[in-house]
Amino acid sequence: MSRRAIVTGAAGGIGLAVARALVARGDRVVLADRDERRLAEAAADLGQPHLAADVATDDGIEALVALADLEMGGVDMYVANAGVFRGFGLESSEDDWATSLQVNTMAHVRAARALVPRWVDGDGGIFAVTASAAGLLTQLGSPTYSVSKHAAVGFAEWLAATYGDRGVQVCCLCPMGVRTPMVEGGQTHDDGDARLGHKAVATAGEVMEADDVAQVLLDAIDAKRFLALPHTDVAKMYAQKASDPDRWLSGMQRYRTSLES
Repeated sequence: MSRRAIVTGAAGGIGLAVARALVARGDRVVLADRDERRLAEAAADLGQPHLAADVATDDGIEALVALADLEMGGVDMYVANAGVFRGFGLESSEDDWATSLQVNTMAHVRAARALVPRWVDGDGGIFAVTASAAGLLTQLGSPTYSVSKHAAVGFAEWLAATYGDRGVQVCCLCPMGVRTPMVEGGQTHDDGDARLGHKAVATAGEVMEADDVAQVLLDAIDAKRFLALPHTDVAKMYAQKASDPDRWLSGMQRYRTSLES
């Protein structure tokens, strides 16, 4: 049975890879992104409808769901993938904090408000979140990214605990480095904390291809697992953090020092 999905942040990277994988499975997808030109190209390539919208706003979510209802007759899956990686060190601005929290966390909340009630009253649905290993561990260099991704994981956990037995399947994708323009573009940043953040992403483990990460997400959804972990070492690190946080923090400090040298 084919699904009717919305994928945000779908003009490139993980979002486009997820949309491409869904279409290959026979699903219909509405693609969303703020980059209108790249989004239109991606949607044309896949032969799917699209909307250039700010999914961190209620108006953006409302317009996106309305388009999905019009084009596909409903929504069975929502992939909250849009994200930003900005704000480095304690010098992160108020705007950096606000934007990170709105896009990386509150966009998920607003989408859930729009879709979860109809799923509970209807035939159910799937709410998938692209968080990050930073949401389970931390993100060196960027407090805004770390905090907003922790919040994204926390919201996904709450959603699963509250609605997971009421017809709403929740899946939380937490990769480390993925080969996307966002990751590759920060290696030569002028800000030292920014370089640290990007270097940590690029060197913490294998930098995976977006298509492989998308497949891990879909496999986790098929298996009805909450966590989708493309980098298997994340599970081990997460367990170590929980069992001995002081030792884990000491290790993170050593890792930070090695990246700064």
